[in-house]
Amino acid sequence: MNEIWDRASDALRDRIGSNNHTAWIAPLGLTGIESGEAQISTPTRFISDWVQRHYADAIRDALVKAGADVARLSFQVASARPKPTAPRAGAKRDAADAAAESARGADPEMSAPLDARFTFENFVVGKPNELAHAAARRVAEGGPVTFNPLFLYGGVGLGKTHLMHAIAREIRARRPESRVLYLSAEQFMYRFVQALRERTIMDFKEMFRNVEVLMVDDVQFIAGKESTQEEFFHTFNALVDQGKQIVISADRAPGEIKDMEDRIKSRLQCGLVVDLHPTDYELRLGILQSKADAFRAQYSGLQIAPGVLEFLAHRITSNVRVLEGALQRLFAFASLVGREIDMELTQDCLADILRSSDRKLSIEDIQRKVAEHYNIRLSDMVGQKRVRTIARPRQVAMYLAKQMTTRSLPEIGRRFGGRDHTTIMHGVRKIEELCCEDHGLAEDVQLLRRALEA
Repeated sequence: MNEIWDRASDALRDRIGSNNHTAWIAPLGLTGIESGEAQISTPTRFISDWVQRHYADAIRDALVKAGADVARLSFQVASARPKPTAPRAGAKRDAADAAAESARGADPEMSAPLDARFTFENFVVGKPNELAHAAARRVAEGGPVTFNPLFLYGGVGLGKTHLMHAIAREIRARRPESRVLYLSAEQFMYRFVQALRERTIMDFKEMFRNVEVLMVDDVQFIAGKESTQEEFFHTFNALVDQGKQIVISADRAPGEIKDMEDRIKSRLQCGLVVDLHPTDYELRLGILQSKADAFRAQYSGLQIAPGVLEFLAHRITSNVRVLEGALQRLFAFASLVGREIDMELTQDCLADILRSSDRKLSIEDIQRKVAEHYNIRLSDMVGQKRVRTIARPRQVAMYLAKQMTTRSLPEIGRRFGGRDHTTIMHGVRKIEELCCEDHGLAEDVQLLRRALEA
C-alpha cells in the first residue's frame, strides 16, 4: 500500500507542483483499497474538504497509473473524534467556543498547512526584501499592534508566502495558546460559500472573528466577488476594532487591485504596505549560496566549481522559485551521472531554463513604455532636452535598460542618442538614489518594471 501511494504521490508532485503537493498531498495517506474504493486519511476536515474539491480526480488518476484498481475515493479525518449520541448535561458548548477551540494550537483544523521550509532562519535577506522581513519579524514577536494590517505585495517567487508561513510558525512557537488562522483568499471564499450553502454562516463568522491573528494570502483573488468581499470587509473591521493583528499578501499594491471595492482598498492601506522588490544580483547569489550549502549536505558533500553560482545568479533573474529549482536539478543531475558541478555540466543540464531566462526585452520597448507612462514623446528619449520633465523619465529608462537587458553601458548610450557610457552610469545611479528617497518615483519604477515583465 505504501509503495502504491509513494508512486502516486510522486506523480502528483509532477502534476500539481511541489508547493501544492507539500500543502495538500503530503499530509494525506492511503489506508486501504476495497471494492474499487481508495480510503484516504487526512489530518483535518479542512484539508479533506479542500482536497476533495480540487484534487480528487488527480489522486484517482495517479493511483490508477500506480497500479491500483480504484474507481472512487473516500476521505477520513484521522484525528476526528466520534460525536456523542446525545449531549451530556453541562457539556454543550456554543458555536463561538467550538470555533475558537478549532482555531487554537499548532495545527488548527481551519488553517491551511504550513510549509516546514518557510521559516525566518532560512529566509535570505537582502536590500529588496529587508523592510518586509523586518516588518514580518516585528509582527511575529507579538506585543501591542503597531501597524494593522501588515500588507505584503510583490511578484511571483519573491518571498511573500515564505514570510506569511514564517510569521504563523513563529507566533505558534512563541505563544502556543494564540489562535492563528492562516489561509489563502481562495480558501476564505470557499469556506464562506460552504457556510452559505450549509446555512452555518454564524459559525463561519464566529470562527473568523475569534482569532488573535488572521493571515490571508493572495487577497487579490476575491476581487470582483461581491459577497465574499462584503464578508471579508466586515471580518476585517471586527478584528481591527478588537485590536487583533491582520496580515495580508497580494501580487500588487492595494490601490492597483482591479475590481476590489474602494472601501476595502482604503482599509488595506491603513496599516503598513510593504513592496517586496524583484531580486537583485547580490540577493540571488546569497540565496544560491544558502541553498547550495543545504544541497551539499543532502548530496554527500557534492561540490560546485568556482563561478557556477555567480553565473546562475546573473542569468536566472525571473524569481526565486526558478532559481531554487534550477539548483535542485543541477545537484540531482550531477549526483546521478557522477560528475562535478562545473560550468559545462551547468550549461548542459539547465539549457532550457537558461534559454527561457534570456532577456528578450529591447531598449526600444523600454523607451516606448516609459515615454507612454510619463506622456512625453519617444523622440525626447534620444534628444538633447534637459528639462526635468524629460530628463528624469530618460534616466528612468536608462536605469530599466541597465536592469532588464544584457546590453552594455556603451550600447545603451548609443540607443539614447549616442550618449557616453558615463552619462548612462550617472543616470542609473541617480535613479537608484532617488528610489530610496522618493516613494512616488520608486512606485513608478516598479510599476514600469511589472508592465515590461508582463
